[in-house]
Amino acid sequence: MKKIFQLDKANGKWMGVCAGIANYTGIDATFVRVGAVVLTLLGAFPWTLIAYVAAGVLAKPKRHRSLDDYEPAGPRLSTYEVRNQMRDIDRRMAEVETYVTSQNTTLAREIEELR
Repeated sequence: MKKIFQLDKANGKWMGVCAGIANYTGIDATFVRVGAVVLTLLGAFPWTLIAYVAAGVLAKPKRHRSLDDYEPAGPRLSTYEVRNQMRDIDRRMAEVETYVTSQNTTLAREIEELR
């Protein structure tokens, strides 16, 4: 999937440019912001500000999904089906608990060997 640069106004401070750069590159937004300020202070003053404003005006904002946009993961289960699944899980957990807490010398030896 091709990555495209998008403004991240939800996580941005001013126009969302640094947050968008952070999302695009995978770097923490704080480092991008500090880098932009340091670059501006080290002599690229008018150009970094012009590039920042141009990116803020020209780039498309990132669309954040709402809860209405999500589709259900699978078919909805009835209460009866969910209850049966939970009973099966409870039964399996009880079997595991019985096995672990029993006087199983093989299991105790294996645990001691791991220590």
